[in-house]
Amino acid sequence: MKQVRVRPYARGDFQGIMQVWTATGLSSPERGDDAETIERSITMGGTLLVLSDDNAGDTIIGTSWITFDGRRLHLHHFGITPEYQGKGLSRKLLGESLKFVKEKGHQVKIEVHRTNEIAIRLYKKAGFKYLGDYDVYIIRDIQSLEF
Repeated sequence: MKQVRVRPYARGDFQGIMQVWTATGLSSPERGDDAETIERSITMGGTLLVLSDDNAGDTIIGTSWITFDGRRLHLHHFGITPEYQGKGLSRKLLGESLKFVKEKGHQVKIEVHRTNEIAIRLYKKAGFKYLGDYDVYIIRDIQSLEF
């Protein structure tokens, strides 16, 4: 097993983070994910944890972005690059994420695609409960609003 560690986001990590998000389908241009947004979310009480491979020069191989809306924490952009998947690393990353949640003392919510059975099993083992029959809607292009 490669030597990996979980650490907080640092300035200069964004390019490596985007490589993970692109490889795992966690980001696309219309989502508006950028370094400024990450840093603002951290300032607002969140965190971005990165999983890095020390044997590959601190290469970022996974992420867990936790944002805070003043009421609860939201865990998203949780993923590990495909070549590192299936090695138990998600448990390590999720464990560190939940330590942050416990320290903050707020509920945590996660959205996961209903067909992502591997992730659903991981989250259920960690104690997440199914919230119910909710569908999630979003407006990404706010310029299109006509009120």
